[in-house]
Amino acid sequence: MRGKEFLQGMRDGVPIGLGYFAVSFSLGIAARNIGLNAWQGFLLSLFGVASAGEYAALTVIAAGASYWEMAVVTVIANARYLLMSFALSQRLNPRLNLCHRMLIGYSVTDELFAIAVARPKYLNPFYSYGSYLTAVPCWAIGTAVGVMAGNFMPERAVSAFSVALFGMFLAVIIPPAKENKIILFFIGLSFLSSYIFTRFLPALSGGSRTILLTLILSALAAAFFPIDINNINNNNIQDGDQNGVESIS
Repeated sequence: MRGKEFLQGMRDGVPIGLGYFAVSFSLGIAARNIGLNAWQGFLLSLFGVASAGEYAALTVIAAGASYWEMAVVTVIANARYLLMSFALSQRLNPRLNLCHRMLIGYSVTDELFAIAVARPKYLNPFYSYGSYLTAVPCWAIGTAVGVMAGNFMPERAVSAFSVALFGMFLAVIIPPAKENKIILFFIGLSFLSSYIFTRFLPALSGGSRTILLTLILSALAAAFFPIDINNINNNNIQDGDQNGVESIS
């Protein structure tokens, strides 16, 4: 059973790994632009395994921010993984030991979480290990290759790949912004706020600015436009019943 689940995880992790390689290549270009070498970029992605979190770390490194600012920015950027981990913990066998739980939590990314939480019944940890073994090395190697390629590519090509990473983030925010005017409003407000802080508070470091704006804007959104959790839960239950999905409390 363990071997079968492990191989299934490896198979499901292949397309994710290929996508990770392409995205992390652009991340490697960004790492190269602030002076990191290929080995440093590899370690950054091997232990970080988070595009937004790593890019936030690179941003504050480039701004010369302190360690605590980098730590706080990274935690904020990766905060959604806490929620994913809470949800995933409900799919684990209560008898599963702490070591397995920590290893599963090592790489809870959006895509790996999606395939793990979709598994029927309890999640076998060896399925997650198989998916990690194919996806995570692709992410780390892609970053290292991006750093090395950036040292040999023409400057115009390096600039183009640097912009590609911003394109990835635009691809993340544009679809929900088109469907939800509140999200669109806060995206626009974040752009405006960032400009105002940069223009009128130049003494504030880039890391501190990111921390403050993230906390302030997210608090405003939660206070004035709270999400009705009961409706979401009811909709999920109805969808699960319609699709014959087993509910696990």
